[in-house]
Amino acid sequence: MAKIKIKKLDERATIPTRGSEYSAGSDLYAVLDSDLTIESAATVLVHTGLAVEIPEGYAGLIYARSGLASKRGLAPANKVGVVDADYRGELMVALHNHSGVPQTISHGERIAQLVVTPFLKIDFEEADELSDTVRGAGGFGSTGTK
Repeated sequence: MAKIKIKKLDERATIPTRGSEYSAGSDLYAVLDSDLTIESAATVLVHTGLAVEIPEGYAGLIYARSGLASKRGLAPANKVGVVDADYRGELMVALHNHSGVPQTISHGERIAQLVVTPFLKIDFEEADELSDTVRGAGGFGSTGTK
């Protein structure tokens, strides 16, 4: 198992945990002074009290926790947060309330999950033509409706 350095910026912070041996993501926990109510259609920045050292060639992706999103309508406002390998600041989650009612989160509550994944470094090369494929330029449902 790979190891990633993590630093507590707040003594109350919780080191991310995985729900099971096969979980891809590690849960991130809220660091709050008191309960935080997020009004319907509002977004708030929630602290985790943690900083991480993502290795070069990898990115940390912050995703919604499926239960929190499906049961309470709370998910990252930007859908997926990206933590670059050279970022050393605090991990924070822009949590958006998609439900029609206010939602309250508490200190220590699991608010999102962090997945560390490799990515390809690329340079874009402008071209006059691209290779042909069966699909071609078809998009948004062009491969079928079923």
